[in-house]
Amino acid sequence: MNPNGAIIVQSNLEIMVEVDNPNYETARDAIAPFTELVKSPEHLHTYRISHLSLWNAAATGLRAQDVVERLERESRYPVPQSVITEIEDYMARYGLLRLKKEDDRLIMESDDKIMFVEICKLKEVEDFVLEFIDDTHAVMDPERRGHLKMALTNAGFPVEDLAGYTVGDPLEIKLRETTLAGKKFELRDYQKEAAQVFYASGSEKGGSGVIVLPCGSGKTVIGLATMALIQTKTLILTPNISASRQWIREICDKTNLTIDQVKEYSGEVKEIGPVTVATYQILTQRKRVKKEGEETNTENLEMSDEEVKKELANFPLFSEQKWGLMIYDEVHLLPAPVFRLSTEMQATRRLGLTATLVREDHKETEVFSLIGPKKYDIPWRVLEAQGWIATADCNEIRIPMETELKMKYALAPIREKITLASTNPEKTDIVERLLKYFDKPDDRVLIIGQYIDQLEALSKDLEIPLITGKTPNKERERLYAAFRDGSQKNLMVSKVGNFAIDLPDANVLIQVSGTFGSRQEEAQRLGRVLRPKSDGGAAHFYSIVTQDSKEQEFAMNRQLFLTEQGYAYKIIKRGDWDILARTPEELAARKS
Repeated sequence: MNPNGAIIVQSNLEIMVEVDNPNYETARDAIAPFTELVKSPEHLHTYRISHLSLWNAAATGLRAQDVVERLERESRYPVPQSVITEIEDYMARYGLLRLKKEDDRLIMESDDKIMFVEICKLKEVEDFVLEFIDDTHAVMDPERRGHLKMALTNAGFPVEDLAGYTVGDPLEIKLRETTLAGKKFELRDYQKEAAQVFYASGSEKGGSGVIVLPCGSGKTVIGLATMALIQTKTLILTPNISASRQWIREICDKTNLTIDQVKEYSGEVKEIGPVTVATYQILTQRKRVKKEGEETNTENLEMSDEEVKKELANFPLFSEQKWGLMIYDEVHLLPAPVFRLSTEMQATRRLGLTATLVREDHKETEVFSLIGPKKYDIPWRVLEAQGWIATADCNEIRIPMETELKMKYALAPIREKITLASTNPEKTDIVERLLKYFDKPDDRVLIIGQYIDQLEALSKDLEIPLITGKTPNKERERLYAAFRDGSQKNLMVSKVGNFAIDLPDANVLIQVSGTFGSRQEEAQRLGRVLRPKSDGGAAHFYSIVTQDSKEQEFAMNRQLFLTEQGYAYKIIKRGDWDILARTPEELAARKS
């Protein structure tokens, strides 16, 4: 107990954190590895300890004793005994069950015979048991390894998978010491450590899991380092074609592999090589076009796995090649059909890469069970302090509704209220102010939004090119290249810009609308401007929100993950707009 502690631990596993306490940042960082932020009003933030957050913490090496010690050190009042018991109980469950391979049999074992028999007799587990060897060992169905892991996690007893992995076809992969452009290339310490933690010297303790690091920190490089450790044919799955081609450029630039060895498998190009980079979309493509009124859907939970496989046109790419490693880029975006197929790939090493494990569909359990637990992460602010990602300031600009819009909003149904608030015409004026404010030669402004009509109108009014899902890939690449080299100062993108585009010199992002209360989208969008700047400058994030509307409510939820990482949003209301018309130099002089 600490009389000056910033947290109060409650018996319902919620933690209240006092923002104005001098020890706030220390306390927040101490509890971050095993909690998640639930809400963040001005003075008192609420965090929650969940079973999954405890298991992920255990997978990274944190012990129940460590968790309890942190809570007791930072808590103003005694930690309830019921909370301590819950932490000890659930963290002890990780590793209580283990999967191993013996003579081509999949064996589940435990050191606790009473618990083991009880778990095996659970309705959701007993179908996977082929036979009991003794009171602490049973032969499980090897064809349903992924399904078993999901069932055990859902039952509250996550199994530690030590059954090992198949050896993929060998492939010699070496990291370059200099890139193709002649620049020196070496792994940063945390990149090297993340790859080594995942690989675990090639033992069965490594080989599956998720690396969580902020955008701009070089997660792709960690993927390359992992490939160089495992030395095998690799399948890389990405959210879109732009991301796929970025991976291909990085592989050819930073490894000894040539373009003949690294192939793209997408809607435009279908080639398979020793390293193949495919999109999630191509893997979920169905064999036939759905007829009007037909209810077929690969995400339909009533479909069997065999039906899903038959329905997907490109499943052979997923299953018939002898991959030794699969990399899931932006694993938080993994579509449901790929989760289903991942149950089949449990004998293949699986690396997930993401900036946030947050999923708005609450499928974090599927990531944990089928891709693997969190193996490595570093708080965003730590990498910022070390200079590996840009310093960032976050701002929420609140704008009012004019009388006519306010009346229309008041009478509209909920769904329409969100659209009306998000597409408030007053946002155009704020975007113009920001563009004038950030008009120095080195400024690169990225404008991003959800509603295509809104973006098209802005694009026309401001004479800024727009990239949407309908923009041909050749045109996208041309515009991205122009933005990178500075010939195109400002660029506008729809949701396609949420992830995996490499625009290192973008230093300002203006968000005019978003996808409801999506926390991961907010994090991804800030990540577009977090790559270190060539001049060492800061990044600036502006979210334009209609005041006293559903959009403002969603904005509070969107900001949760970034608040958890230590970012604070400055609220700018109408009376403060004048500062947006000043140059940065004038503003600095005014502050001094």
